[in-house]
Amino acid sequence: MKKQIWMCILGAALILGAARVAPGAARPGAAQTSTKKKKSSSKSKRKSKVRAQTAPTPDRIREIQSALQREGAYSGEPTGKWDDATVDAMKSYQDKNGLPSTGKIDALTLEKLGLGSDTAGKGAPLPIAPSSAPSADPPAK
Repeated sequence: MKKQIWMCILGAALILGAARVAPGAARPGAAQTSTKKKKSSSKSKRKSKVRAQTAPTPDRIREIQSALQREGAYSGEPTGKWDDATVDAMKSYQDKNGLPSTGKIDALTLEKLGLGSDTAGKGAPLPIAPSSAPSADPPAK
């Protein structure tokens, strides 16, 4: 009877010991096998993420506030913070200039303020049609 109890305890200890070894790790007394790792390619199979628009820097906000101040829409010193006074000034300026008064920075508003590019907010250029299309008919003899 004592022999059976000791065999059960020994068996349980072996089972628990085997469970603690990580899968794929070498077990004591087991033959070592080599495992080859797959080479990772330099090109990722993931699609690149589209970068979201970043918030303007305090210097850029100061520049916008100065332009709004020059146009008479913003009063006070430019702070570099997009606060309620700046939003109200932006809405006022947009309303006076026939733009959607959202209070947000957009390409057309920046262009009107003289801070954007000439092409901002406009569609892609269209291809120019050829001035004369070549004739498909051969010349008459």
